[in-house]
Formats: sequence, C-alpha cells, structure tokens
Amino acid sequence: MGAERRCVAGRVGCEDVGMTDHLDAVDPSPSARVARRAADADESARASRVWWEDAADDYQAEHGGFLGDAAFVWGPEGLDEARARLLGEPDELRGARVLEVGCGAAQCARWLRTQGVGEVIGIDVSYRQLQHARRIDEQTGTGVAVAQADAQRLPFADGCFDAVCSAYGGFPFVPDAVAALTECARVLRPGGRLVFSVSHPIRWCFPDDPTDVGLVARDSYFDRRAYVEEDEAGRAVYVEHHHTLGDWVRSIAAAGLHLRDLVEPEWPEGNEQTWGGWSPLRGRIIPGTAIFVADRPPMP
Repeated sequence: MGAERRCVAGRVGCEDVGMTDHLDAVDPSPSARVARRAADADESARASRVWWEDAADDYQAEHGGFLGDAAFVWGPEGLDEARARLLGEPDELRGARVLEVGCGAAQCARWLRTQGVGEVIGIDVSYRQLQHARRIDEQTGTGVAVAQADAQRLPFADGCFDAVCSAYGGFPFVPDAVAALTECARVLRPGGRLVFSVSHPIRWCFPDDPTDVGLVARDSYFDRRAYVEEDEAGRAVYVEHHHTLGDWVRSIAAAGLHLRDLVEPEWPEGNEQTWGGWSPLRGRIIPGTAIFVADRPPMP
C-alpha cells in the first residue's frame, strides 16, 4: 500500500518465477518541481522504480507497524481482509493460487500464506521493497515467492491464478487502466477474482493535507492529467495517475471483467493515525479509499 504522495520480458509459467535482478539501473533523484501532465507507461514505470527504491526503507520504518508483518490491510482506514473477505471465504481460497500486484514487503501475500492459501506470489517494481520482503520472511519464518515486475506487463502465463489482489500496490501508478486490468484478466482463470484498492478519486479534488485545509475542494475531479514530480532535468521521479470512478468501472468492463462490488471504507472509531493526506478528520467526512471487486466470467 503506497499511494500517499499526491494526495501518492516474456511470459513464463507460475512455477518459474522467483526473485530477479534489477530491471534496469535506477538513480534516485530528489524532485525539483511538480507538474500536471501526461506520462506514458514507460515513464510511469521508471518513476515508480526510482521513487520506491529510494523510499522503501523510510516507508517500511514509518508504516510497517500499521501494515504488520503478515496482515492484509486494504487502506489507511484499516479495513482488513480478515473481516472484509473480499477475495472470498477461507474454504474458497484454500489451495488457490493468488498473485499480489505491487506487494511491497509482501505483508498481504504473507497473511494469505498463513490462511492456508495454496500458493501466493508477489510482484513489485522495487527491488528494495522485495529485499524488505525477504527480511520479514526470515523474521517470521513465513516465506513468500516474489519477483520484480511491472503491473502493466505481468510475466505470467494466461489463466495462471485463481485470484489477483492489490492494496494500493500498482493501480494508482498506471496511465492506462484498461491495459492494466486486461493484464490481470489475462492471468486469471475463468471464474477468478480481482480485488484492488486505490485512492478514492474524489480525493483528487482536495489538497493533500490532513487538516481542515484539506477539506476545501481546489482541483477539478475531471482533470485526468497525471501528478508528476520531476528532477532538475525534467525527468519524472514520481508519477501518480487519476481515474474517475466512472473510468474505473468502464475499464473493468472493457477488460472483460464483471464488477461485483465497490467498497468505500468508512473511517472507524479508534483509528487516530495520520498517513499523508489521510486522517480521522478528513476520513470521517470524505472517502479516502475505493476498493473494486471484479470477477472474470466463467467459461460458458
């Protein structure tokens, strides 16, 4: 789970995937300016690698306690899969094969392993995040298979998984929602399920401020230009994309998936955490997270 900033090769069989080397060299650079502009798939993927390689240590240090070592939290509100069961009931997942997209340190995937899920694989663009996954594997004794890969180009065979999930892990950072969702649909078996969470699109109207300053709408909900942080040379070092609720619903349909549910978690009593633009003040007034639940239709 990571989108907190703004507000933030060939296919192989599942059995062949493991830890990989860097996709390419990454030179983290501080941001010098902020722009709202277009950013394509390659620029977005590179920027995500740049930022997460540099930010992974601080992110895990700051948020690791909230996320847990083996816990499945869908967003800053604290809704967890143990209660929500958006992926299905335990009996449905026992023996299943599940892919987590944008797994970070694989906290969600590790929790699924503890629930008797047959096989879980996590992917992330950041090698450093996957190193944290290995660290937690060693600390907990629960290992998760991980690979460095881009959510926009999943390195898996067709129909490889029973379920695909992503808790803020990849979809806030993709420019083409249809393409990314089509990739997920491709690797799902008929009858499989996709569940993913993103910043609630309404949050793009407001400043990324957890105080009352962040309660005054400033930007157009319909401004779909990407939020881009650039270095001195004009290269993107952080990119986050905005798609409206309607965009996501249409993209799910265009990918050949059936939308089952749209969950907008309410801010619960007892959660006093401030995380970027999320806070109890804002969370009790405007939604901060949207969770989409979709199924690939079964074979006729």
